[in-house]
Amino acid sequence: MKTLCLIAFCGIVAGCASSRETFLPDGGKGHSINCSGMAQNWGMCYEKAGEICGAKGYDVIAGGSDQGTIVSGNQYGLYGGSVMNRSMLIKCKE
Repeated sequence: MKTLCLIAFCGIVAGCASSRETFLPDGGKGHSINCSGMAQNWGMCYEKAGEICGAKGYDVIAGGSDQGTIVSGNQYGLYGGSVMNRSMLIKCKE
């Protein structure tokens, strides 16, 4: 059971960057990319942007990150950790 929980946790933590199509302020289509988590980095965001737009390339409209902490507890004690949120908004070149 412990092994199964460890495998599931690693799968969640080591996930890939995610994206969704969205509309930009000028009315054009863009993509919001999220590569949050301690096991991910900005490189994964840029890699996802490259997958989405291909050889056409892309412009970064906005991007940012913040770091915080999370604490939870139960009857066995308190547990804490840090969280890293990273996201960017891109527009594929024509």
